[in-house]
Amino acid sequence: MLASTLLAPALLASTLISLALLAVPAAAQGVSRERIQAALPQLDVMAARAVADGQVPGLSIAIVHEDEVVFLKGYGLREAGRPGAVDADTVFQLASFSKPISATIVAALVSEGVADWDDTVAALDPAFQLHDAYPSQQVTVRDLLAHRSGLPGDAGNELEALGYDRATILERLRLVPPSSSFRAGYSYSNFGYTAGALAAAAPTGKPWEEVAREKLFGPLGMGSTSARYADFIARDNRAALHIGGIGRWAAKLKREPDAQAPAGGVSSNARDLARWLRLELAGGTFDGRRLIAPEALAATHQPVMARGNNPVTGAASFYALGWNVEFGRHGLSWGHAGAFSVGARTLVTIYPEAKIGIVVLANAFPTGVPEGLADNFLDLAFDGRLEKDWIGPWNAGYEGLFGPAVAAAQKRYAPRPDPLPAAPPAAYAGRYANAYVGAAEVAVADDGLELRLGPEGKARFTLTHFNRDVFTYTPTPELPNMPVGVSFALGPDGRAEAVTIEDLNGFGMGTLERQ
Repeated sequence: MLASTLLAPALLASTLISLALLAVPAAAQGVSRERIQAALPQLDVMAARAVADGQVPGLSIAIVHEDEVVFLKGYGLREAGRPGAVDADTVFQLASFSKPISATIVAALVSEGVADWDDTVAALDPAFQLHDAYPSQQVTVRDLLAHRSGLPGDAGNELEALGYDRATILERLRLVPPSSSFRAGYSYSNFGYTAGALAAAAPTGKPWEEVAREKLFGPLGMGSTSARYADFIARDNRAALHIGGIGRWAAKLKREPDAQAPAGGVSSNARDLARWLRLELAGGTFDGRRLIAPEALAATHQPVMARGNNPVTGAASFYALGWNVEFGRHGLSWGHAGAFSVGARTLVTIYPEAKIGIVVLANAFPTGVPEGLADNFLDLAFDGRLEKDWIGPWNAGYEGLFGPAVAAAQKRYAPRPDPLPAAPPAAYAGRYANAYVGAAEVAVADDGLELRLGPEGKARFTLTHFNRDVFTYTPTPELPNMPVGVSFALGPDGRAEAVTIEDLNGFGMGTLERQ
């Protein structure tokens, strides 16, 4: 019974894939170079217009067809309001576009026999544990890269935002209750993915960042690509992150993603990524050299978990190992998007049977321009005409990402006409802690109370009184209008015995006891 239960998701995915293939047109056997050449000037105009209309500050695009780079160009500015044009060599932070690149790196390790997709993480990295004993012993590299370990999707993200390092975050994941049974549910997890990639690299005895350079970036000649934030910051020709929206873009924030380097920490440019596209389309061969065994690379594209339908295009969607696999209007595609809410948007889409791939990099969030431009170009390449202008639907999808949550928070914490007064500040001041969030301090400051979180209390937030023992703060700088609740539980002596921090309580781990 247990074995059949564990195999159920794979069987379900196989069944759904068969159904999906019946529901889409026959996959294209190829796309003519003539049609692509006709589509490229139209793409050029659309990309330039998107920048001119203020939809994004800057863009960079690479397209590969049949092992040839047929388009490579940048648009707009690296930073709004400052000189410095985006070109094909401008380095962008890729965010979750890092995942398929890291899957290629793991495929290289599998190709060399360093690790296998079905090696248990317990054998590769015994220090890593999940909440329950059985998954901790049985979870494999494949499980973690396919997001089917049962680990809740956001686990660890909030610790990274507070400034904790990778080792601390991965160690604390064992405290998080699962969101589903092992291998029974899909839950997209940055730190689960990171743990899987690190486990595959563990037998080398080298840091992930060095393994990435040795196994992929170096052999492919991707000289501007790195999994270290310090390398990105050191580059003069780099794109800043922008928030604010159409016509209001501003470079206000930075994002240091080293803790989740395999899942979201790669930086690269269109020129380097075109080389990686060629490797993917050629099944592990580059310039006549076999770099990765075809069966090892092919495993990254094999669907493992069903994801439902693409919310914009309607394509049947599955997750493989670091790749979304979809069956849509042009047949089979592999792809992945990346986003930092502080100002990055990236995309890769490959149609393997047509031997075509496109990368679109943008230095802003929220925006659907990367998907919109890619879908527009692919309609032109496959059909010779646009089904619709896809930028509008994709923009709408991203613009609505945070709106409902912000509106709900503002409604919940709308000013009350007659709030109950707070206790004296000293009642709340003190040190609190739990094993997951770590230490916190509530301190009396000149303007009221201050909440200090993370290593050495470096993440500091002003608490605003809401009602009686409930305060609010705004932990997300890109969402300054989204209040989050902080509730104190007072004891018989009138002093707070515990504090519950709403945005850290998604898994019931946000209550900290007074120390």
